[in-house]
Amino acid sequence: MPAATQHTVLIVGAGAAGIAVASSLLARDRSLDIALIDPADVHYYQPGWTMVGGGIFKAASTARTMTSTIPSGGRWIKAAVSRFEPEARKVILSDGHEIGYRQLIICPGLKLDWQAIEGLEETLGRNGVTSNYRYDLAPYTWELVQSLREGRALFTQPPMPIKCAGAPQKAMYLSCDHWLRKQRLGSIRAQFFNAGALLFGVADYVPALMEYVERYGIDLNYSHRLVAVDGPNQRATFIRTLPDGSSETLTEAFDMLHVVPPQVAPEFIRNSSLADAGGWLDVDPATLRHRTFGDIHGLGDVLNTTNAKTAAAARKQAPVVANNVMVALGRLSKVMAYDGYGSCPLTVARGKIVLAEFTYGGKLAPSFPSWLLDGRKPTRLAWWLKERVLPPLYWWGMLKGREWLAKPTQTAQEARS
Repeated sequence: MPAATQHTVLIVGAGAAGIAVASSLLARDRSLDIALIDPADVHYYQPGWTMVGGGIFKAASTARTMTSTIPSGGRWIKAAVSRFEPEARKVILSDGHEIGYRQLIICPGLKLDWQAIEGLEETLGRNGVTSNYRYDLAPYTWELVQSLREGRALFTQPPMPIKCAGAPQKAMYLSCDHWLRKQRLGSIRAQFFNAGALLFGVADYVPALMEYVERYGIDLNYSHRLVAVDGPNQRATFIRTLPDGSSETLTEAFDMLHVVPPQVAPEFIRNSSLADAGGWLDVDPATLRHRTFGDIHGLGDVLNTTNAKTAAAARKQAPVVANNVMVALGRLSKVMAYDGYGSCPLTVARGKIVLAEFTYGGKLAPSFPSWLLDGRKPTRLAWWLKERVLPPLYWWGMLKGREWLAKPTQTAQEARS
């Protein structure tokens, strides 16, 4: 049972976004009364799971206890949220307990909807079916990649929005790179089944990605949505949307299947008055304040904003939300703005990454001058950043409230002018 029933700042979710915003708030004012609600015992560095599936990281390096990541000065309420009562400024826990707040920050992430694909849950981790979107399955991806000698390897991507939109193809590229190095690629047919119509949403990065698609001989299939998996018989069923809007069902055999499930907002968000028509948290895209309730802000994957759902986005959002909550509490004066920044290090081969960085509308937003690192091209420097720099930046920078390359630079008024 929580020690207090009222907090100045209450944060729902203690993942990357929740811990980062709590730490950013405490960096601004150590005296703040902050509590974080999260039922999980473990905090995961999810961007590392692609590397686990590619045999570069060990899974254990991506996990730490929740206790060790809660910032000093923050109180952890180990519980699940049942519903919100925003008019009364209350959050109701699953055990019925009520927690009040002056300012509420909502960042519970999203839900991986494994059940939306018939037969998938029963076969995950068996029969050649895997996913880098789960901590316990990413090592199985690497096992399958190492053991596959011939056959068909299918990689899927569901309808948007999803977290880390590049991750479905990252798994494919790293797998193909291993098979190429082991001289097996000629006996393995890699296929990408994408529910969407594009390889990647920002056109500037597509040419570099297509070079690797061609190098690996990957068969691209657009407008194909995975709807069922028969693990024992190794069959995957897709619905293909045809140009005229009609659809057809087709079944594909596989020896390895890497699945990315559909993704939705958590149920307690979808069923609340805080959600938009699509079920996502309804916030202003610049200030990240809720459109209806001025004492509520949000960040991370649960938002209805159009930015990429990545840890890099949360890293940029956290200081903006921390600043704007301080404004709402009367302790700062300028409302700051988030520009939609997101980053996706696309691992096209072991040792090479296309570093996609962009803001709202797909506008390129490189962190480095092009003479040092051109994100539109695969580079070893970008790989070094992903492998060596980003994990400690996450654990010791972002989660500790150190806003390296992430401090808000424009006010909301400037963003709209």
